Amino acid sequence: MMTIQASPLLRQALVADATTSAAFGLMMLIGAGALSGIFGLPEMLLRIVGLILLPYAALIGWLGLREQIHKPIAWAVVLGNALWAADSVLLLVSGWVAPTSAGYAFVIAQALVVLMYAEFQFVGLRRSESVAV
Repeated sequence: MMTIQASPLLRQALVADATTSAAFGLMMLIGAGALSGIFGLPEMLLRIVGLILLPYAALIGWLGLREQIHKPIAWAVVLGNALWAADSVLLLVSGWVAPTSAGYAFVIAQALVVLMYAEFQFVGLRRSESVAV
């Protein structure tokens, strides 16, 4: 498996993504009941997303602390973030949920933040150097 020397930008983007993901994961897991009413999103959806974000945050936080990363794993994080942003938009246009105005704003804002992290991680990945193993 190809290993890279992670660029400072890639490592910082991973740690920032991990921090944000952990905070939002906890918020959605613990506050799903209250947030459901505010955002008009199903409580169970918020809880499941919170449960998904916590191990994700741990994984990418761990990756961000490493100097060397397997390149396919870094690409998987970038592609996963891009897919998350696309799925967020799909959720809003699908008719599966009936969000409030605050819910639309929340889903769009978090999708834009995730897309921003994907961009920083992509650029950071491109700046990383391959390592002979």
